[in-house]
Amino acid sequence: MQPDAASSGGEPGIPATGAPQWRARIKLLPPVEQVRPGLWSIPVPWPDSTLGYTLAYLLSGRGGVALIDTGWPTEPAWTALEHGIRQAGCDLTDIRYVLVTHAHLDHLGMAGRIREASGALVGMHPAETATLRPSPAPRRRMADWLRSRGAPQDEAAEILGLIAVASERHARLARPDFEIEDGSAPLGARAAIRAVWTPGHTPGHLCFYDEQQDVLMTGDHVLPRITPHIGLMPGATGDPLGEYQASLRTLARYRPAEVLPAHEYRFTDLGARIDELLRHHRTRLAEIEHVVACDPGLSTWDASEALTWSRGWEQTQGLVRVNAVSETWAHLAYLRARRRVVDEGHGVDSWRPGPRCSAMD
Repeated sequence: MQPDAASSGGEPGIPATGAPQWRARIKLLPPVEQVRPGLWSIPVPWPDSTLGYTLAYLLSGRGGVALIDTGWPTEPAWTALEHGIRQAGCDLTDIRYVLVTHAHLDHLGMAGRIREASGALVGMHPAETATLRPSPAPRRRMADWLRSRGAPQDEAAEILGLIAVASERHARLARPDFEIEDGSAPLGARAAIRAVWTPGHTPGHLCFYDEQQDVLMTGDHVLPRITPHIGLMPGATGDPLGEYQASLRTLARYRPAEVLPAHEYRFTDLGARIDELLRHHRTRLAEIEHVVACDPGLSTWDASEALTWSRGWEQTQGLVRVNAVSETWAHLAYLRARRRVVDEGHGVDSWRPGPRCSAMD
């Protein structure tokens, strides 16, 4: 129901290794590239997105031909994916497996169509499969969520008008044929690919480590320039930001020669980028505490409006603004669990400094 739009990130001080991808950045489509023997990067255009494209990865080896992620489901995207697969020396019908990092439309969107064309098996983490179960009354759930977060009535009405289309797209997403557990070898024991469960961006997000090639495919979990969306959407519970930070620290144990993300460009020094992401969220949490301390009683919506955003709050609207509010709410939930803020609202959020609020020191 949401794009993978990341918010509030800056230029990282990390080495970019995907030179054509770096030059293309967001505005152009980079070329299909052979990253390692038997491993190809295939850019799939993502229309109407500031990210521009999703990078799918084609692997051919002992486990057969596999595709990691698929791209946003449009005819131009399908054509680009077919072209990239042929350029890699394979045919669409050769694909035996589709490994899905997570169930957002620009990653899972064409998996069902690939399965119909090739008979490929689609796999994802069981926690991600659970997110594909139909939710009852999505419009009502979103209406309740918007009201509780303090959304203005006119904006809430506009957002609710967009929900039907998003819900329909979500309902069409392919269900998996098999589940991929943390640490498993989804292409078989003889293949070099291992799954790494990295919840945060979504509950069942997966990265894939190629032990033989020493490369790590990170999906949206670690991107070179921007921070992935970490939010609490309608119906979601828990502490996704806490899970994300824990997942980053788990991933920091890896020292791959190269990182292959699902957007932007390849890079090295995973540890440095993880440090940047953890630092970003520490800064963000401090900013939110400061906003709450300066103006107690803010709703989540009002707190979001007071924060710094890469595009500016006034430049956002619709579901993009919903993502911003869900991200603020996830940060507030993290702070609340640690008694750094408290919610004294009844029906509508009302945030105040907690007993451990660092902004009150």
